[in-house]
Amino acid sequence: MIVRILGEGQYDVSDDALPRLNELDAAVETAVEGGDEAAFATALEALLEGVRTVGVPHALDALDESDLILPGGDATLEEVRELLSGDGLIPG
Repeated sequence: MIVRILGEGQYDVSDDALPRLNELDAAVETAVEGGDEAAFATALEALLEGVRTVGVPHALDALDESDLILPGGDATLEEVRELLSGDGLIPG
């Protein structure tokens, strides 16, 4: 799976990593639903760091479409609220 972090780039992420990323995503969703800015910032950074840790940078010269698009680390709670679906940022 190819995951794009806006403003940063794409990462190849194994399907085996999705359960852990979904846990991190749930923390983002909880913080957004609660309107907790501090928890949101911490949870979003943990999710993005999770992608960076389990993922491998996708080839810069590849023109592959991303399977998932995550906001950058500077995204606001309101911006992420607009992106959330019933499954969070990472479906599943």
